[in-house]
Amino acid sequence: MAVKITSVAKQLPKYSRETKDILPYVELWLEGQEERFKRKVLKIFENAAVDKRYSIMAPEEVFLKTSFEEKNDIYLRESIKLAEKSLLKALDKAHLKPTDLDYIITVSCTGIMIPSLDAYLINRLKLKQDIVRLPVTEMGCAAGISGILYAKNFLKANPNKRAAVIAVESPTATFQLDDYSMANIVSAAIFGDGCASVILSSHENKEGPKIKDEGMYHFYDAEHMMGFKLRNTGLQMVLDPSVPQTITDHFPKIIHPFLEQNGLTIEHIDHLVFHPGGKKIVQTVEDLFGALGKNIDDTKEVLRLYGNMSSATVLYVLERFMDRKLPKGDKGIMLSFGPGFSAQRILLEW
Repeated sequence: MAVKITSVAKQLPKYSRETKDILPYVELWLEGQEERFKRKVLKIFENAAVDKRYSIMAPEEVFLKTSFEEKNDIYLRESIKLAEKSLLKALDKAHLKPTDLDYIITVSCTGIMIPSLDAYLINRLKLKQDIVRLPVTEMGCAAGISGILYAKNFLKANPNKRAAVIAVESPTATFQLDDYSMANIVSAAIFGDGCASVILSSHENKEGPKIKDEGMYHFYDAEHMMGFKLRNTGLQMVLDPSVPQTITDHFPKIIHPFLEQNGLTIEHIDHLVFHPGGKKIVQTVEDLFGALGKNIDDTKEVLRLYGNMSSATVLYVLERFMDRKLPKGDKGIMLSFGPGFSAQRILLEW
């Protein structure tokens, strides 16, 4: 029995700015800092390969000295709105009603919400009262693929069922006003807010790419490389500068054995649906695959248009491929990296 991805739909927050329009706010934030440091920070923003980003808050709010409670309240309110709109769009694309869902997975790591997002969606959309729900809260950028992986396993065990995965993230709500570390600065330069929903089905007659295989790859002794520290001021980004090199070192072990267990090599893969972690990671992956005649143009374009939206970003890349109506038999591989440190992989066949 095949599990298929039947639709993907994104929802953008209401505020947006081009990077050039954010720079004056950054300059104000840097007042009092050493001039050389200021120039370095502005260059990081200018060279981040992100032309525009969206946010649940206006730039003025992002750079205000607000409390963790105040920012988290905005995260909660706006996440529910984004998730509802995104899920309704995905359901409409799949020609389904909210009551057609049997399983709901919500994904986020940039705020705290108890009850979790899925509970709000059940009530607002009047989903089935016996729907199975799973919130995924601490897997960072990898969690969009993780959610699909969990949905696939549920559907594989339950024929003629449908699942939704909703990823909503607001990295701008985690910006630390009094933190001038490179981790805070780089994350501010590359991250944006966004939401996306995926509908999956184990009904035989549904259209969409089949999930042929999936897997996780865990890096030992790398817990320090990526994540958040919970501070009185909110969630403080942890981002080790060695991440791109670590990915490079492990890449052959991440990709090739996974394909080999499916009787494939990278030459058999038509589409690379990769999470754009940032400019350096994109360049690292592009260098590795460019030599093999493959491109990650869609990954780069999503980074340029929206920035890194943590778990939701790879779903924006997937939507671009889904909207193209690709030829039957085409194969793709989804890949994202997240705290742990880990890599999540899915093999698709159209």
